[in-house]
Amino acid sequence: MIKKDIVIIGGGAAGFFAAINIAEQNPNLKVVILERGKEVLTKVKVSGGGRCNVTHAEFIPQELVQNYPRGEKELLGPFHQFMTGDTIEWFEKRGVELKIEDDGRMFPVSNSSQTIIDCFLNEAEKYRVELYYNHSVKSISKKNNVFQIETIQGSFSAEKILVATGSNSKMWKLLEAFGHTISPAVPSLFTFNIEDHRIIDIPGVVAQNVEVKVLDASLWSEGPLLITHWGMSAPSILKLSAFGALELAKRDYKFQIEINFIRQSFDNCLAILKTRKQELTKKTVYKSTQFDLPKRLWHQLVLASSIKAEARWADLNKGQLEDLANQLTAAIFDVNGKSTFKEEFVTAGGVNLKEVNFKTFESKIVRNLYFAGEVLNIDAVTGGFNFQNAWTGAYIAAQSMALS
Repeated sequence: MIKKDIVIIGGGAAGFFAAINIAEQNPNLKVVILERGKEVLTKVKVSGGGRCNVTHAEFIPQELVQNYPRGEKELLGPFHQFMTGDTIEWFEKRGVELKIEDDGRMFPVSNSSQTIIDCFLNEAEKYRVELYYNHSVKSISKKNNVFQIETIQGSFSAEKILVATGSNSKMWKLLEAFGHTISPAVPSLFTFNIEDHRIIDIPGVVAQNVEVKVLDASLWSEGPLLITHWGMSAPSILKLSAFGALELAKRDYKFQIEINFIRQSFDNCLAILKTRKQELTKKTVYKSTQFDLPKRLWHQLVLASSIKAEARWADLNKGQLEDLANQLTAAIFDVNGKSTFKEEFVTAGGVNLKEVNFKTFESKIVRNLYFAGEVLNIDAVTGGFNFQNAWTGAYIAAQSMALS
């Protein structure tokens, strides 16, 4: 039995962040990280296409929480304690400068996730945090206020433990044995599989500002939309997948969406098209792209409105104008399945948030048991928000574990 003061279960972003902050706050504590695999920080490595989307340039807690379909209410208080500005400062103090991109995402200036990994490994070594690889946890028990952790390679004891294993069904089962309630896991960040003649030949096209609704539901989102080889992606779709995670899972990922490509009402669009019919009489509709849409998308929507490629604006009848207005403002697409967004697999589900004290991230059921990251039923839209949740929870838990 190896005795430690604090055991961190999970060698990911939240686990390292907590361990380093604990050791910095109280260097006398013996802190160990148990990692089930042969590598640590694997999710950090692939985040942001290998650049690591560290956080998002949103500095108002009330605005930041709106990016969390699950956890919005619970994170408001924690974000007043540690949020984006604190994250930036934390990394800068350790020689890692972050930059803000046009869409608000923040990356290391090096554009490499290895910068973040090296920072964590160096800080862990500096503060003598021990790393144990290939130590998958088999069981956790508690006797006389001391936790006993059995792994496939040995046994550990500690007065406090922090679980930062992400969406790990095995760990959730162990936590259920302690009396915690686990919300079932469903995918939370995914793209839509769509086979449709209007988009099959135009992968790579981006409509910059659309509105997407799920039919027969109250789900909707807005923002850029990317047409892909398998369907649709980009923020408007990913936000919809996150906020609709539970509802779309119930539908087995088979549903219909309505897209307003131009963010105009049908009546306004029709009025504009009628004006264009008067102004552009001799020009072909197909070649006269309107509403700042990508040309290839405009072409497909025109053809889908029973308008031939050689048709001139003057030739359009009332029905064709209405069909085109409908394609532009209320195009219906059938979704049949989902695909993971890049390598960033995010799920909704985890430890019931009512069972956690968000002033400390300690369990309300088991004293000295703490949580951080996606092991909790918290998830966010894409853009660095899931990492910010990890940093915030890990930092607050570390403060409590180191000083209490």
